[in-house]
Amino acid sequence: MKTAFIKTPLGTAKIEGHLHGITSISVIDRETEMKSNISPELEEAVRQIEEYFLGKRKEFTFKLNPTGTEFQKKVWDELLKIPFGKTISYLDLSKKLGDPKAIRAVAAANGKNPIWIVIPCHRVVGSKGEMVGYAGGIHRKKWLLNHERTEKQQSLFP
Repeated sequence: MKTAFIKTPLGTAKIEGHLHGITSISVIDRETEMKSNISPELEEAVRQIEEYFLGKRKEFTFKLNPTGTEFQKKVWDELLKIPFGKTISYLDLSKKLGDPKAIRAVAAANGKNPIWIVIPCHRVVGSKGEMVGYAGGIHRKKWLLNHERTEKQQSLFP
């Protein structure tokens, strides 16, 4: 398993993976030592995540290899279908998975997503569009959704 750390506007991203794909991307609040040489297995993921934060990338193409149950992987696969700049409710996500009554299980699987940003669990909101349930913190969820808005609003105040 290889590990890389990169600075992002939301904290330090920890990227883990190997030849078979990226297994984990998480954000950590504490400062950590940044290594200048990134292993070849992680170079593409690092490049694409940096491009995302620069506003130059809307989708990721590197190989993913998350560990989870079959149900969790089914939920994560559905999350990958949410377009950049769009949101979906937990209820709608449950319906897409074929069981509107599974909303709590879907929310739990969403919360166990091991690949921050790339598997876009931040695009799942409450039924009325409210910011609910985000392991990285609601402030990060709001930042990510604002970052992905296709039509940026100009500030009313200088």
